[in-house]
Amino acid sequence: MSTSSEAMSASIEVVLVKLGGSLITDKRRPETARIEVIERLARELEEIGQDGVRLILGHGSGSFGHVAAARYGIHEGVRAPEQMLGVTETQDRAATLHRMVMGALCQRGVPAFSLSPSSFLVSAGGASAELWIEALIGALRLGMLPVVYGDVVMDRELGASIVSTESVFLALAGELQRRGFVVRRSIWLGETDGIYDSRGVTIEELQLDSVEDVLDQIVGASGTDVTGGMRHRLQTVARLASLGVESWIVNGLEPGVLGRILKGSRGKGTKVPAAASQSSPTS
Repeated sequence: MSTSSEAMSASIEVVLVKLGGSLITDKRRPETARIEVIERLARELEEIGQDGVRLILGHGSGSFGHVAAARYGIHEGVRAPEQMLGVTETQDRAATLHRMVMGALCQRGVPAFSLSPSSFLVSAGGASAELWIEALIGALRLGMLPVVYGDVVMDRELGASIVSTESVFLALAGELQRRGFVVRRSIWLGETDGIYDSRGVTIEELQLDSVEDVLDQIVGASGTDVTGGMRHRLQTVARLASLGVESWIVNGLEPGVLGRILKGSRGKGTKVPAAASQSSPTS
């Protein structure tokens, strides 16, 4: 990359924002979107805009893609001919919810740019292996809002596999950092007040060296979830912390929480600071 491109990238700070599947859908009822939540979040994103910090928005598949993927066992790879239709159905269901999110953003005048992971990422053994992000970078530089989501991608070992929004974010964070971008933080909007301890009380700040202890206490996801729910999210947050990215896990049902965190306020939820040795000197 040229020196001028590096300088341009270094001046762009990026925040990763995920709208959890449990937030924007009812995961206990197949293909049931929470339209009023999606529309409110779109309105909040309109108010936040893209000044200064650039956002990359991701969302889960909730009761759309997860149900189809579980029915065909897509999360375990694609080996049998009858699973191929499952790939199609899972992609279609995930894309249906994605179109709802994009439609809400469009209605609010948010300049969103849709990116399906299957078009820019391949995996190997279920883990991201290679990605091409020129289109995403172009959208960031234009001041648009790239929007990604959980998808089915081609897999070099499994034929095809599920890639979660968490996995997409982790791959993007590493690649953007390699290209000179500053990935400042990640914000995870779900339907709980962060991570709870054994007493059911929100852990306000969770250090990286304590994550493993907390993981042992987390039970499975509510509803159908083929990617691991909160446990997978916390594992991803721990890996982001090791890359120097702080994270917030908060309740997206609380109006305005995203804007408050972006402005530096401490919302009710769990903060996972970046690992000290990896923190950016400009943090």
